[in-house]
Amino acid sequence: MYTGIINIYKPCGMTSHDVVYHMRKITEQKKIGHTGTLDPAAEGVLPVCLGSATRLCELLGEGTKQYRAVMLLGMSTDTQDTTGTVLAEREVQCSPDEVKEVISHYVGTITQMPPMYSAVKHQGKKLYQFARKGIEIERPSKEVTIEEIVVEEVALPEVVMLVTCSRGTYIRTLCNDIGEELGCGACMKHLVRTRVKEFSLEDSITLEEAAGLHAQGTLAQRIIPPDYFFPDAPKAGVGTEDQIKLTNGNPFRRRQILLEEKDRGWPEFLRFYDESGSFVGLYKWDKRGLYRPEKMFI
Repeated sequence: MYTGIINIYKPCGMTSHDVVYHMRKITEQKKIGHTGTLDPAAEGVLPVCLGSATRLCELLGEGTKQYRAVMLLGMSTDTQDTTGTVLAEREVQCSPDEVKEVISHYVGTITQMPPMYSAVKHQGKKLYQFARKGIEIERPSKEVTIEEIVVEEVALPEVVMLVTCSRGTYIRTLCNDIGEELGCGACMKHLVRTRVKEFSLEDSITLEEAAGLHAQGTLAQRIIPPDYFFPDAPKAGVGTEDQIKLTNGNPFRRRQILLEEKDRGWPEFLRFYDESGSFVGLYKWDKRGLYRPEKMFI
């Protein structure tokens, strides 16, 4: 069984859940999850967690993301991208400099209203389920952070921009809002996720490549182990007499812990390994004088 995170390139037209389904078939294991949904029309980086590393899905999903988007000015749709029904078409009268100026207004902390065609839930149902029935749900706006927008090309009515942002940012909505401020409307024509935390587009592999590597017995070489994501937590272990307690997730006092990097003192988090060198879990110091399991990876 594989344990760790693999960087898969999600193709256009496939859902993130479809990628998980195919990875389950390729690896012949059920415990698999992804770290953040990409719309079916979008493509790019999708970190997939295997085995006990599924406990990292939430952690990796919180990281900074980067997208390359093609914004189409002059058209507004119900889905805020070109897959939807056209609601309005307007003449694009703004100049490239005006476009760049308005785009700059969206760098920093901004508020967005989640689009109706999204997986956000309302009363246990996803918004897109209401949208498909023509039902509009009142929904609160939320704050997101746009760290940077680099305008790579302006060839009106299209604009190519590289957006670095926080989790929960809707690039479709960003395009829509920019278009409204410009007075001509806009929607997203194309989207590629180029980065999720440490995972980049250049390092991703396709599902076909993953299947080929599995058949060759070399897929494990492309899988990043869970402990890689806790570089600031020193390595630790326990004596032979406490190995069973370690694998059972018991807490430990300092006197029971074998700390490899004693010069770093006793930080808040420690990475625990068993006698064979296998990563067991991340432990956290509490006020009662114990290191307790924060996330176990057995």
